[in-house]
Amino acid sequence: MFRTTPRCGRCGWTWALRHVALQGPTLQPVTAAALSEVLDIRDQRDRTAMAVYKHKYGMLAEGSLDGWQDSQSATEITAAEFERIWASAREALARDGE
Repeated sequence: MFRTTPRCGRCGWTWALRHVALQGPTLQPVTAAALSEVLDIRDQRDRTAMAVYKHKYGMLAEGSLDGWQDSQSATEITAAEFERIWASAREALARDGE
C-alpha cells in the first residue's frame, strides 16, 4: 500500500511518500517506510542510521508506481484505511525492532 505524490511534472512519475507492506494470511507488517524519513537520514550521510532504519521499517518502494493498479492483487483503499494500517504497522515494527 502506498501514499503517493502527485505525478511529477519533470519526470512524469508518481513516487511513494509512505509504503506499507503486509505479508501472509495474518497480514504481518514487514514494511512501513516513509520517504521523508529516508531522505532525512540520507542527507545526514549516516549509513549506520540508514541500516537501522531499513532493518526496523523496511525499504521504501523505489521508482515510479505507475501501473500498480493493473496488478491482479491491487486494491484501492481509502485514506483513512491507509492511515489505520500505517499506524498499526509502524507500532508493530517499532515494537519488534526494539
